[in-house]
Amino acid sequence: MNRITFLKSLGLGTSAIMATYCLGGCTDDNDDNTVAPAADFTIDLSNSSYNVLNTAGGWTVVNQIVIARVDTNTFVAVPQKCSHEGLLQVTYRAGNKDFYCTAHGATFNTSGGGTNSNGKNGLKVYSTSLNGTILSVKG
Repeated sequence: MNRITFLKSLGLGTSAIMATYCLGGCTDDNDDNTVAPAADFTIDLSNSSYNVLNTAGGWTVVNQIVIARVDTNTFVAVPQKCSHEGLLQVTYRAGNKDFYCTAHGATFNTSGGGTNSNGKNGLKVYSTSLNGTILSVKG
């Protein structure tokens, strides 16, 4: 028997059940929204899966890390998980040259700094290096 079924068997209504779940403050299971995945991988830009990264402004997600080609010689990689509420919704906006969370509008510069109140916690920026067509992401 799960917890909700047990509480209902005691005659508790929805409000009482919600109160039981929220006694700890109604937080999600991952309170630390700033935890970013570790990275130590390479991708081959000659692989058609990563063609988007061969053009400035292109971006993709690999292992929950957003990788963007900011300009001809610069790649930036940040977590897809937003530091505002921990949602996997960070994208890259080529026109603004920034990272943007589609959930609540948090914005971040390419150095990981938050540029509005929802982005105030910033984002981790991973180390990137290009050797031929092999892009390394570490951090």
